[in-house]
Amino acid sequence: MAKESIKAREVKRKKLVDKYAAKREELKAAGDYVGLQKLPKNSCPVRLHNRCKLTGRPKGYMRQFGVSRIDFRFMALNGLIPGVTKASW
Repeated sequence: MAKESIKAREVKRKKLVDKYAAKREELKAAGDYVGLQKLPKNSCPVRLHNRCKLTGRPKGYMRQFGVSRIDFRFMALNGLIPGVTKASW
């Protein structure tokens, strides 16, 4: 389980990316690289990192479901994810 501060930091970064997205595109189109550098560092979308919505785990993230592989397996076996069943053949 990730620390709450780490999860909060990612949420804060996501808000900054959303806030400055339009301005970033405008500056890129104009070719104003000095203006781009003056934007906050955390407003760059490259700095975002996918994390599990439940535990904040950074590795083993399943993009389609928004959770880590461990939580996905637990939820799938308990029938918490509709349409997902355990394979058997």
